[in-house]
Parts: sequence; structure tokens; C-alpha cells
Amino acid sequence: MYRDNSIVKLKLDVIFKRVFGDENDKDILAAFLSAMLEISRESIRKIEINNVELTPSYLDRKFSRLDLRLDVDGRIVNVEMQVNYEPDFQERTLFYWSKLFSDELKAGEEYGELRRTVCINIVNFNLFDCEDYHSHFKVMECDRHEVLSDKFAIHFFELRKKNNMHRNAPMEDWLRLIDAETEDDLMEIQRTTQIPEVRKTIVKLRHLSADEQVRQQAFMREIMLHDEATALGHARREGIAEGRAEGRAEVKAEGIERMRELGFDEEQIKAVFGE
Repeated sequence: MYRDNSIVKLKLDVIFKRVFGDENDKDILAAFLSAMLEISRESIRKIEINNVELTPSYLDRKFSRLDLRLDVDGRIVNVEMQVNYEPDFQERTLFYWSKLFSDELKAGEEYGELRRTVCINIVNFNLFDCEDYHSHFKVMECDRHEVLSDKFAIHFFELRKKNNMHRNAPMEDWLRLIDAETEDDLMEIQRTTQIPEVRKTIVKLRHLSADEQVRQQAFMREIMLHDEATALGHARREGIAEGRAEGRAEVKAEGIERMRELGFDEEQIKAVFGE
């Protein structure tokens, strides 16, 4: 099933959520957020994880998207790991950000009470035509570069550009760890990192890799994700009508499922997808 030198991959959704969604060990998550958002570790006092459970229905999902919804010192933070390429990913991220942001406003509350909402997207494919692995988007005036509001922030981290990581920033250690696939990779990161929580995560990954049940679960998830990528890639390459229809149907089914998870009613779904 796995080679002797292989490990369960942190970028695989079920492993990512086990490690970063551990309610009993939030030190790892706090250090990760501190690095990715480039804020001090001491500034993070409280983290609430809102969707930590790995249910059987989640494990059976075909789609390669995972997200952790967090409340970090009054900020809404959404961490998403996307393994396979997805068309219109930027637009979907904008839609998701707007939903998270607007849902916080309760009846009778003022707009000023809306909380800062941050999306962290870690993607296993090239998304932007640039060499930088980290892209940070804000809303600002085009000429003066005046920020409209500090309540909007979307980050993208592209794992395929890891060869361009040369800043020696803490986020780079985390990204290399997320992208690690072998014990050799872990040993190299362990040798060079100065971050205690990265070393702690390496220990946790080794324990998970030694658990046969976890390895089987991870293996089955990888098979499902490979099947998804193969089906969509075949549809794109062939360009035949049947392939295009199949690809659209898959994306459409995923969109409907996701909207239901986010609490949209059937009328709203119908308005978007014509169902």
C-alpha cells in the first residue's frame, strides 16, 4: 500500500484535519496561523474550531476540498487545503469569503460590527502566473493604494512553487511540511527548522503513519482523489461533448452540496444552478 519510506501526507484532507483540527492540541494550529498570517504567536489568545469532526459522510466525499473554520481572537479565519486543480477557484473563494463575512451580521446589528474575515488557501497546483508562492489580496483604491477595509484578506499559498521559497520565513517550513511525502523529507525539515511546533507536527505525522488504520484511510482517500483528477483531466483533454457534460455535472453536484452545507435553502440553490 505504502512504500517503506513514505508517510501519510499532511496535504491529504483527512490528515490535515486530524493534525490542525485537534481540539486537544491547539499549539500546533496557533503556531501555523502565526506563520501563515505573519502575526505574533503571543497575539493569538483564543482559537475556536467550528467544524473539526471527520464524519463518515465526509470521508466518503469524492471532492478534494477541505476547510477548517476558525474563530481567532474575534477574527473569522478559514483555512482551506485544495489538492486537485479546480476551475474558477478564485471566484469560488470570493463567494465563500463573502458568505462567511455576511453571515456574521445578525438582525439589528450595525455593519461596523462585521468581523475581519480571512481566507487562507493552500493549493497543490499553480494558480497565478508569477514566481511568488504567496499571494495576499486586499481591497484597495487603484491609484492611491488606499485600503478600503482591513476586514477583507485572502491568502493563496501555491505548493508547486516551493523551489522559490528562499525567505527563510516560518511559513516556508510549514509549507514544506505540508508538501512532504517521505520520511527523508521529514528528516530534512526536522534538521533545518527552528519552530518547535513544526517538530511536534513531524512527531505526530510519524505516529499517524505508524497507525495501520490511518494509513488505510489515507490510502483510500488518495485513490478517490486520483480518480477525481483523472476523470476531470480526461474530460478536459478529450474535449468531447460527453466529457464536458460529465465534468460540468460533477462541478455542479459539488456546488449544490457545498451550498447546502453552508446553509443555503433550496430556492437559493435553484436560483444559482437552475435545479
